[in-house]
Amino acid sequence: MEKYRAIVGDRHAYRDWLDEMIGQHPELFPPAISSGYTFHDERSSSKLADVCLRRICLKARDSEGNKQAFTIAPSGVMPYLVGYTDDLEKALFLRRFEVPFWALSYVFGRDDDYWYRLENQFGRCNLVQTTVKDPAKLPSHLLADEKITWLNGAEVVVATTVGDECVLGAAVALSADADQLTQAYQHFKDEAQQVNPDYAPETVNTDGWAATQRAWLTLFPLVVIIECFLHAFIRIRDRCRTLKPLLRQVAEQVWDVYHAPEAATFRQRAEARREWAQQNTSGYVLEAILKLCAKTDRFALAYDHPQAHRTSNMLDRHLDALSRWLDGARFFHGHWTSAERSVRAWALLHNFGPYCPRSKVSQHFRSPAHKLNGFVYHQNWLHNLLIATSMSGVSP
Repeated sequence: MEKYRAIVGDRHAYRDWLDEMIGQHPELFPPAISSGYTFHDERSSSKLADVCLRRICLKARDSEGNKQAFTIAPSGVMPYLVGYTDDLEKALFLRRFEVPFWALSYVFGRDDDYWYRLENQFGRCNLVQTTVKDPAKLPSHLLADEKITWLNGAEVVVATTVGDECVLGAAVALSADADQLTQAYQHFKDEAQQVNPDYAPETVNTDGWAATQRAWLTLFPLVVIIECFLHAFIRIRDRCRTLKPLLRQVAEQVWDVYHAPEAATFRQRAEARREWAQQNTSGYVLEAILKLCAKTDRFALAYDHPQAHRTSNMLDRHLDALSRWLDGARFFHGHWTSAERSVRAWALLHNFGPYCPRSKVSQHFRSPAHKLNGFVYHQNWLHNLLIATSMSGVSP
């Protein structure tokens, strides 16, 4: 902020700084800025009297012949000038750990609604465009699942899309049928194709829920559905909870199939395990193993796509964090729109929030978004997020 205050009143120094930023990070500016720009005006705010914002006007007009004016804001102030980033960063950091708004008010001042609005406004941003800064980094292999929760006491689901350790889609569907899930996952498709109009994932890992699979095939007809092998095993495990000696045997047999080096061996082992199960198990356990073996061809599809996710482990880690966040908030209350924005805001804070310093990944990357993109705009996570929201939701 000190550097910004020093140059904002000097047109020549400000232009030199802005030209440098355009050259280093063109993705943060409208593409038409390459045709040139002029200074439009300056604006001060009664909220933060010491902050002056400049607006620029592009020389190139839009498709309707209108002028295009954009405000250039520093990352040191929050959107709508509701406060300084450094003053609010620690409070938003605590929201990742389900600290309630009333506790933030008690420690940091303000009131509950202030902190709620501060977090919720991030839900307006384009989730994919904010997280993925290079179209080439859009993941080809995704994972998708729904988290059951409640909105005003009625059961709803959060349709979640994950790729390369980042939450790229989070939308509230009023039910788990194919039509509602298609509408929910449509948000991810629209935002991803705003980054790359030709984007289509190669594979998506899902559980066995037919409505989820129909939704993805409706949105991306050529996508390959990879069923989660872990979910199939969990169904077997649940039926062996009171038979621990048998569970150990079954687990060894099932995971031996999973670790087959190629599709032909996978099919051979699955057939052998089916015969073993018929001789050594019965009842619900046998039924569950036979269901797994019946899906051999579906599981074997993963061998045609070596980078595809065969289990939902990557997704489950994020859903665990989402579950804790929802429990801490006592689920959703109020209007559907506020619930949608809240869960999208959670996703962005989750993507850009720093890794635990004790984790191995933190030795190389600061956050999931850093790991995906390979760089950060700023060393502070909230500054980095605010910079990344530049042009978010604005069509190229």
